[in-house]
Amino acid sequence: MTDTTSRRLALGGLAAGLAAPALLRGAAAQTAPAAPAPAAAPVSQAPGFYRFKVGGFTITTVHDGFFVRPLEGFIRNAPLAEVQKVLAESFLPTDSFRIPFTVTFLDTGSRLVVFDSGNGVLPATATQGKMIQNMAAAGIDPAKVDLVVMSHFHGDHVNGLLNGAGAAAFPNAEVVVPAAEWAWWSDTGNETRSPEGQRGNFANSARRFAPYQGKIRQVAAGVEVIPGIQAVAAHGHTPGHTCYLIADGNAQAMFVADTSNRPELLARRPEFHAVFDFDAQMAEAARRRIYDQVVADRIRITGYHFPFPANGYLAKDGGGYRFIPADWSSAV
Repeated sequence: MTDTTSRRLALGGLAAGLAAPALLRGAAAQTAPAAPAPAAAPVSQAPGFYRFKVGGFTITTVHDGFFVRPLEGFIRNAPLAEVQKVLAESFLPTDSFRIPFTVTFLDTGSRLVVFDSGNGVLPATATQGKMIQNMAAAGIDPAKVDLVVMSHFHGDHVNGLLNGAGAAAFPNAEVVVPAAEWAWWSDTGNETRSPEGQRGNFANSARRFAPYQGKIRQVAAGVEVIPGIQAVAAHGHTPGHTCYLIADGNAQAMFVADTSNRPELLARRPEFHAVFDFDAQMAEAARRRIYDQVVADRIRITGYHFPFPANGYLAKDGGGYRFIPADWSSAV
């Protein structure tokens, strides 16, 4: 056997030896079980809650989702094109109107307070009614809420008074209501004197407050609800619509409730009259009065329909107001 032949055979054997593991690996690859598919991405957003301090008090805003309604007809005293222009300036959709919901909780150290109660228990497919799961994420136990303070009795504010079983969602809470609001909606004789679209509030509010009978306290404007919370009249959106000024020492915040819907629309153009307002002229006057107060005194605000986390400040901007979200570094 020549040296050349020996080298050819040796190289051939080496090649076969190298090829064999590759063939084995190929065979193994054909018989090995497939790797598990990656887990599907979560379909929901991260928990929606945000905390900040007002003096020694802790405020937590909790997201309750959103609702989409037609834009046409939402503003009664301006053409659709003008409303669309205002929304477009804030990079918002102009083919529909998205209404966010945010509920404000206040921990004074001795009391756990919620302002309004959210949309309540709804099917999982609904875009609103997310407060309960976000409360859980924030560590807020409904059984530990001992005071529910209502701004007004529209369904998206009172429906959350009941749990899925139709019982009190806040079983250990006293409920504070504006006296003027209670007087109107508890008297069915006022039904024919109310806008047709709001007449359902009579039966709905009676059902939502029913489990709290004996635990309901009416307050007038200017009255201190508890130390650190004062009722501020803002009638017009409903007959007794009320805001609440929160103060600890020199630190202040105000829950402005529904003085406006989205601030990108109704704060920027306070003269706009929304379809949900009971008395639009009175609602506009209240909006301007409350907003002038928080601007002048540089009071931090939370708003029920403001973009989450729904807290910040207002500044005068021409004939209207500009919403300025609070600095996120102030979170606790």
